[in-house]
Amino acid sequence: MNSTRPSPLAWAALALMSLIWGYNWVVMKQVIRYVDPLDFSAIRTLLAAAALFLVVLVLRRPMRLPAFRQVLVLGLLQTGAFTAMVQWALVSGGAGKTAVLVYTMPFWLMPLAWWLLDERVRGVEWVALGIAACGLGLILEPWAMRGSVSSNLLAVGAGVVWALSSIQVKRIRRTCSVDLLVLTAWQMLFGALALAALALLHPSRPIDPSPYFFGALAFNALFATGLAWLLWLYVLQHLSAGIAGLSALGIPLIGALAGWIELGERPSSAELLGMLMIGMGLLLTSLWTLRSNRRLPGPRQD
Repeated sequence: MNSTRPSPLAWAALALMSLIWGYNWVVMKQVIRYVDPLDFSAIRTLLAAAALFLVVLVLRRPMRLPAFRQVLVLGLLQTGAFTAMVQWALVSGGAGKTAVLVYTMPFWLMPLAWWLLDERVRGVEWVALGIAACGLGLILEPWAMRGSVSSNLLAVGAGVVWALSSIQVKRIRRTCSVDLLVLTAWQMLFGALALAALALLHPSRPIDPSPYFFGALAFNALFATGLAWLLWLYVLQHLSAGIAGLSALGIPLIGALAGWIELGERPSSAELLGMLMIGMGLLLTSLWTLRSNRRLPGPRQD
């Protein structure tokens, strides 16, 4: 097992990646003032796919795509459906609240993985599920019917689609060996092409070519995709998977704080308590995963 301490550079990379992905929720919320949500989803994912393939070329990774049909399904789920649902949820939903609801993904993943992959839910995971369910109820507040019901359902649905995408990734990696970056680039391309086809068929308002529109595209393609994925791969190489997974806690928190500060999206007392409970559930899940991984023999370090 690697006994060396993680370098400060790895922690800095983790922090920068979380800041980029967290703040991007505000960017995605703001940009829909200038462009139709479906149009922006299509354009940004096409640019993001191009950025990822550029990274693949720079790193000289093999372009070969195994399991074409499985990766195609992954792209339609992870990039196509997920991106469209998130962007439409942001039309009437707050950036921070949408981010937190989408990041309930791990709690949908556990029962789905039990059902589809026979991965049992154990120990603290049940407690985390219960806490997260209570937090989700407080955020949605069905008794008060606050906020946009459609936005809330789209955000939660995006989390479910994300969980299904994660199961699809596990299935692909069980049947064949594939580089994570290459897999991400191909599925991004397939999903982006599907979104582009939908955008062409869907009537939409003309794009307002404002500086913010172009800045949002550049931020998504260059930073939220290209740079952030390089940072993520670097983090995975220098930190344990369990520690790296804790970064998921920071992303919706940064999104919520950025939405509060920049957009004035102040959550109600119930929503704030719900966010804290979901964060607590994520923390318990991450710590349980980290503890379980430490019980396993580590890879040999030569």
